[in-house]
Amino acid sequence: MKTRELGKNGFDVSEVGLGCWQIGGNWGNEIDKKNAFEILNEAIENGVTFFDTADVYGDGRSETLIGEFLKDKGSNIKIATKFGRGANVFPDQYTEKALRDSVEVSCRRLNVEAIDLLQLHCIPSEALLKGDIFNWLRTLKKEGKICHFGASIESVEQGLICLEQEDLQSLQVIYNIFRQKLTSVLLPQAKEKGVGIIVRLPLASGLLTGKFNEDTQFLENDHRNFNRNGDAFNVGETFAGLPFEVGVKLSDQLKSYRPNGYSMVDMALRWILDHEAVSTIIPGASSPKHIHNNAAASNLPPLSDELMAKIKAFYDNQVHQHIRGVY
Repeated sequence: MKTRELGKNGFDVSEVGLGCWQIGGNWGNEIDKKNAFEILNEAIENGVTFFDTADVYGDGRSETLIGEFLKDKGSNIKIATKFGRGANVFPDQYTEKALRDSVEVSCRRLNVEAIDLLQLHCIPSEALLKGDIFNWLRTLKKEGKICHFGASIESVEQGLICLEQEDLQSLQVIYNIFRQKLTSVLLPQAKEKGVGIIVRLPLASGLLTGKFNEDTQFLENDHRNFNRNGDAFNVGETFAGLPFEVGVKLSDQLKSYRPNGYSMVDMALRWILDHEAVSTIIPGASSPKHIHNNAAASNLPPLSDELMAKIKAFYDNQVHQHIRGVY
């Protein structure tokens, strides 16, 4: 596993990290503690050094399991968690006390004295523009409660707002073959400012695995069922904002683009890593076998310039028009 630096004067992270939403168990099949530990252990065995979670994943369950798992490992894992989507604060009840309380609780769950990276969790643009919350984060950093801070965002506009903030370490973004607007707009500015890029939804909620068809069914409590049209939260967080049936057809077309020996997952993850502004990608995993397949992308050769241009044209001509939601 290769590593990259997460932002200027930040810390090294594995090119492929682990998104720990599934471990929280609040969507799809709940992952029991034994399986969660197997996933986390497999990640470490494959060179993953970066776990991304949030205080609301499973109402704290994800943080708790990570903290318990790492308690006796003595590992060099860096943990990023988030604040801002709890029912007590979202969308417009943000206070310094609520932030402090959340940090304290997250530290206890994670069994750490300070959080490596605390990210604002897709909070409204109005709160970002007001700016008070960034001052509270700077204070917590000075006090040693957090080591770095960043923001998980939903749109290019929000990213540009955050890039104006001093000491911003990272941006977490939705970025994949089906969602390329960031390539020319946000990534260059983040790189220029020394802000790391964490990529979530690198496989577009599984569309880019190429394993779905139009008849694929998801469990009732899986966001790919209840949020496929944005009924519960930002539609872009599910299938990258594409209508499911459209995404399946587009994914099928992409299969012919694969280089010899590459799976759909290989090509999708390698495409992201071939953008030098990206620090790490955080695919999720519902079983240990997914870890090895995802981690392998770090050591694959870069995609050819010809293929990169072909994928961009595919997005421009066939994908972009179908994307829904803020972007």
